[in-house]
Amino acid sequence: MAPANPNLSESDRAALVGQLMNARRAVRDALASGDSAALREARAAVDAAKVALGERGPVWWDGDADLNRRMAKNTPYAEWYASLDNQT
Repeated sequence: MAPANPNLSESDRAALVGQLMNARRAVRDALASGDSAALREARAAVDAAKVALGERGPVWWDGDADLNRRMAKNTPYAEWYASLDNQT
């Protein structure tokens, strides 16, 4: 999981985490009820909360690109990764 944007105030972060938890419960409930429209809406709410928290969407930090969810061999860390002894 990506970290939340540290530039958010504690009150904003707490409110967004609350929204995320509510949206996740809505996903659970929609799955249980089989309501596909509610499920789409709930998943959109999860995504919106994660974007607002900085866990998805444009990067909030300065510097290098987001290499999360990339295979190491396809990143600038490829040489380092290839040198590790514990590859399977």
